[in-house]
Amino acid sequence: MTPDAALAPAELVARRPSGWSRFATLILADKKALVGLIVLSVLTFAAVFGPLLSPYDPNDMAFDMILGPSWAHPLGTDDLGRDLLSRLIVGTQVSLFVGVSTVTIALAVGVTLGVLAGYFGGWVDHVVMRYIDLQWAFPNFIIAVYLVAVLGTGLVNVIVAISLAFVDDFARIARGMVLSIKQEQYIAAARTVGASNFRIMWRHILPNATAPIIVQATVSVSYAILGEASLSFLGLGVEASTPTWGLILAESRSFISRAWWLGIFPGLAIMLTVLSINFLGDALRDFLDVRESRSL
Repeated sequence: MTPDAALAPAELVARRPSGWSRFATLILADKKALVGLIVLSVLTFAAVFGPLLSPYDPNDMAFDMILGPSWAHPLGTDDLGRDLLSRLIVGTQVSLFVGVSTVTIALAVGVTLGVLAGYFGGWVDHVVMRYIDLQWAFPNFIIAVYLVAVLGTGLVNVIVAISLAFVDDFARIARGMVLSIKQEQYIAAARTVGASNFRIMWRHILPNATAPIIVQATVSVSYAILGEASLSFLGLGVEASTPTWGLILAESRSFISRAWWLGIFPGLAIMLTVLSINFLGDALRDFLDVRESRSL
């Protein structure tokens, strides 16, 4: 008889590792996910304490003082003499805020539409899916550019534009999961005992559909950061006085041949952030997959 066979069921449950413990084990075993977690932790720290960490005022100008990396300015200065490191640190705050806030809004709107369409079907499903099909016909970035052109530039408008561009992704995933889950026996049992439609949707169906939605959210955060950087690069992002990675990259175009650091460092910041989020998203996908979770 094995040692575990002699244990009571309650003792076996007590010895079973918690979800956080299994996720930590997965992160430690996956070097890419561990690197991604470390990088994102550093970026989050920089975003929260950016004003305290910046060695200079990011908008403090010293005209005609474009300097390469040095001890005084580790990442150099731009054409207006502004410290590049300070601007990148403050830009981290904007980029991460845009990424998280846009995905939060898109997830709330898209999941709501998807759950309603999948659960009620009929004309509700027809109306929602025709809108989703219409939005699906255009690339997300084209939709974001159009909405910014209509709403105008600015941080709030950029967040709204990118959020609406991602609604269809979450709606499709949520609808597909609801169509599958609502056929389960426990949903029929909930209807039998008199549970309301609202309770069935939000207490029985949605919790069982969260795994692919969470994975999509992690992927969308990186796309949102790229979207904000692309809009700022085109001059359709936030105000010129607000340093963002895309805006810093756009301002470097005229000086890239004689000031390589102006384009390299913001580009690296965007690349590392997107890669780190994707690495963590892959680990989260494995963790939420039933077969992978059972193997841990």
